[in-house]
Amino acid sequence: MTKTRTRAAVAVALAAGLALSACGGGDDAASGSGGSTTLSIVGFAVPEAANKAIAAEWNKTPEGKGVKFQTSYGASGDQSRAVVAGLKADYVHFSVTSDVTRLVTEGLVDETWDDGPNKGVVSSSVVVLAVQKGNPKNIQGWDDLIKPGIKIVTPNPASSGAARWNALAAWGHIAANGGTDEQAADYLKKLFANVSSLPNSGRDATTSFLNGGGDVLLAYENETILATQNGEELEWIYPDTTIKIENPGAVLKNAGPKAKEWLNFVLSDKGQRQFALKGFRPIIDGVDTGGIEGAKDPNNPFPTPKKLLTVENDFESWSALSKKFFDEKEGIITKIIAESGKAQ
Repeated sequence: MTKTRTRAAVAVALAAGLALSACGGGDDAASGSGGSTTLSIVGFAVPEAANKAIAAEWNKTPEGKGVKFQTSYGASGDQSRAVVAGLKADYVHFSVTSDVTRLVTEGLVDETWDDGPNKGVVSSSVVVLAVQKGNPKNIQGWDDLIKPGIKIVTPNPASSGAARWNALAAWGHIAANGGTDEQAADYLKKLFANVSSLPNSGRDATTSFLNGGGDVLLAYENETILATQNGEELEWIYPDTTIKIENPGAVLKNAGPKAKEWLNFVLSDKGQRQFALKGFRPIIDGVDTGGIEGAKDPNNPFPTPKKLLTVENDFESWSALSKKFFDEKEGIITKIIAESGKAQ
């Protein structure tokens, strides 16, 4: 319990510093004039660029005119604990559902937050295998990651939602293709034995990899597209089996009406188009996905994986998988990482 409180205290201190910095700078404040509303957005690190783009579009509408934003981005689990510890938030955008349900348990988010047709999901992606330019280690799929000498970068599941998606995709490579839990656990042990870096967040992992920190990065597809948009040189592989990443967003109970209007815009065609332009897969049909700079094929940016796992179909629910895989004491993947000696 003490460890959890300490982590939350550190998270809120760091996140509050980011929020104050954002409030004082021009990059994170949505443009507009004459308005007095400021929305506080707390999110995981990866969608920051997309949320900024959505905010800029919303400011062009009557509902969003004049609204400004105070933002804080970081590792999903840390951000969720920071909100519990007191970090101001009107809207949260996390990597995994369990980081929102923590706020429901604390009475900060209504129990009906995921009752809509999108089931609380606001952005989507898939897990890919990013490699250095030219793919010098000839990585073609999951089996290549456990070969001797392969250095893997993936964030830490203790703090990062992206890390949890990565681990579930790796587990599913075995379990969803006829393997037993024991065989899947053995694969994960070999994979984490090859992990050379276990950064705090998905964004930190991308930065580490781009700085030469490994041979392969377990990543969101949108992170690879965004990195390419920003001039980075990397390539990525779609493994035969991967998982559909579904990132939740929710309005807090004490938020003003503008927060709900913001969420409605996030879920609209215009909002989802901005997600697509930053490499996320739209969660609704009919959104224009053409001209996505940085994608392998800008006009067909989101190819259909051979086998796409989902939490609902392959892992029962976030509640069930959180207990099975990521419980702080008994989780299968928690134990595997602890035994690997890679966790800080």
